[in-house]
Amino acid sequence: MSVNPIYHHTEDKLRQELKWVQYAKEDPKGFEPLYNKYYEQIFRYVYQRMDDKELAFDVTSQVFLKALNNIHKYEFRGVPFASWLYRIAKSELYQSFRDKKARRTVNVESMHLFEMIEDWEEDSSDENRQILLGVISQLDEDEIQLLELRFFEKRSFREVGEILDITENNAKVKSHRVVKKMRKLFEKK
Repeated sequence: MSVNPIYHHTEDKLRQELKWVQYAKEDPKGFEPLYNKYYEQIFRYVYQRMDDKELAFDVTSQVFLKALNNIHKYEFRGVPFASWLYRIAKSELYQSFRDKKARRTVNVESMHLFEMIEDWEEDSSDENRQILLGVISQLDEDEIQLLELRFFEKRSFREVGEILDITENNAKVKSHRVVKKMRKLFEKK
């Protein structure tokens, strides 16, 4: 599977981003290019996991406020700045779920479902898509997030590992296990 160019960065893009981060550490005005670059992406990530658009705006605002207030703690690890933002967003989402302000939802497009089952079954009927949705609903939160990052957003294992705060190798192993678990559940139905 190829990585998604929207999320994957070249060395030049990473260097430019690092300059923005360094400037933001010196002056809060320097945070603007990072905010402009990632706001929509982080909002979509948050909104796909909630059932309330207004709350998704609030959570996204909290993500960027925390990022700005804690930019001095950011350490470059060879992956896009977005990985750090996703970790903050994940934390804010979980806090929102704990506070019972939001309900967890799974928002998957039918094309992505088709891609997931085409290897398992030649028949991509609505029935198989419904079975796959049922299988996804049996997964835990971390497994769903891993699926979304790796297969729907097509992020590299390195980025998935950074976002989930696990090693790249662990991201590979967990991805393999989730797919194997899904295939097993799918074949039972």
